[in-house]
Amino acid sequence: MKRLLMGLCAAGMMTAPALAADPALDAQAREQGVPVDELRAFAEVMERISAAYIEDVDDKALLESAIRGMLYELDPHSEYLTPDQFTDLQVNTSGEFGGLGIEVSMENGFVKVVTPLDGTPASKAGINAGDLIIKIDDTFVKGLALDEAVAMLRGEIGSSVQLQIISRDAEKPRKVTLKRDRIELKSVRSEMIEPGYGYVRVTQFQNNSGRDLERHLSDLMDEGELKGLVLDLRNNPGGVLNAAVQIADLFLDGGLIVYTQGREESNRTNYAATPGDMLAGLPVVVLVNAGSASASEIVAGALQDQQRAILVGERSFGKGSVQTVLPLHADRALKLTTARYYTPNGRSIQAEGIEPDITTNVARVELQAEVSGFRESNLRGHLENGQARTDAPKAEEGSLAERDYTLYEGLAILKGIALSRQAVQP
Repeated sequence: MKRLLMGLCAAGMMTAPALAADPALDAQAREQGVPVDELRAFAEVMERISAAYIEDVDDKALLESAIRGMLYELDPHSEYLTPDQFTDLQVNTSGEFGGLGIEVSMENGFVKVVTPLDGTPASKAGINAGDLIIKIDDTFVKGLALDEAVAMLRGEIGSSVQLQIISRDAEKPRKVTLKRDRIELKSVRSEMIEPGYGYVRVTQFQNNSGRDLERHLSDLMDEGELKGLVLDLRNNPGGVLNAAVQIADLFLDGGLIVYTQGREESNRTNYAATPGDMLAGLPVVVLVNAGSASASEIVAGALQDQQRAILVGERSFGKGSVQTVLPLHADRALKLTTARYYTPNGRSIQAEGIEPDITTNVARVELQAEVSGFRESNLRGHLENGQARTDAPKAEEGSLAERDYTLYEGLAILKGIALSRQAVQP
């Protein structure tokens, strides 16, 4: 059938005189379920556009647009990837690329350095946060889109690029020639948020995220006695499925993490945890919100179903589908939705999301001004206290509750669990 379909498509790409039906070929195709009339209509529309549209249309561009339209009608996550898009996807999942090691943004038409990464060519060359890049090699940045500028900054490891930079206190621009190096994107960061209580944030799931999280957990445990951990998955859009499985496995001693189910009943794949909980049962709180999607929901759903963690925050995004990247010729690729994933208890969260165990609405914590009321001091002729008044201590400005209410609540819950466990120990 595939060979017959390709033959019909090839015939359909000919000009109008060649579109005449072949009754024998049509009959054979229809018997095999080939949409003959639709294929012929597609070819005829393409021929009419090429012949009559007000401007010349490149046939290759027209065919690529048709491919994109075909995938657009399937679901929001299936798409056709051009060579540049395929390369970007590989960079995001691998976490490595050839570049300079700077985080950048666009400001007034120039590329602004947000921060140079430690140990990279940019930091070694003295590039600082706030520097403006006005020229990359022979190209002025003004007028470029940010992704175009980023593409020019990246390149093969060992290749050179010349930047023209304006620093804050400099009187004139300076030129810097840098040699690109291997840059590794960091998807995990951690800190001891309070003595005994660790905090880990995973920003996305890359191929190396599981290994990185294991190292961060080891570092936290080396700092001193660890009583509990907050795992922050808020605004994490997901990423590599295997990375989600590896991260969930760090907290589980066995059992199912997730399973995927394709179109056919036989197309089911189970992902199970291996023996050994890295935290040996220490309490864990997972923070989620509406920006927690895909792989984030796999981890959250597994830890929730296995009663290994308390979920705090908002209902998650609800992306319960799996995409497979299928390489095509000429460095192109097809990202196609091939399965749904389910939590250990068999929940499909597609378009539903995961409900946290404890919901915290987005809030801003402010110090309440003293409410006016009628007191002894308001009475005419009242006696003075006789001692100098000492004002009550004020809450620390910029405290955790003011900066991040959900994290504050999660930490409070974690402390409560840890204290209750201590109370029941003999």
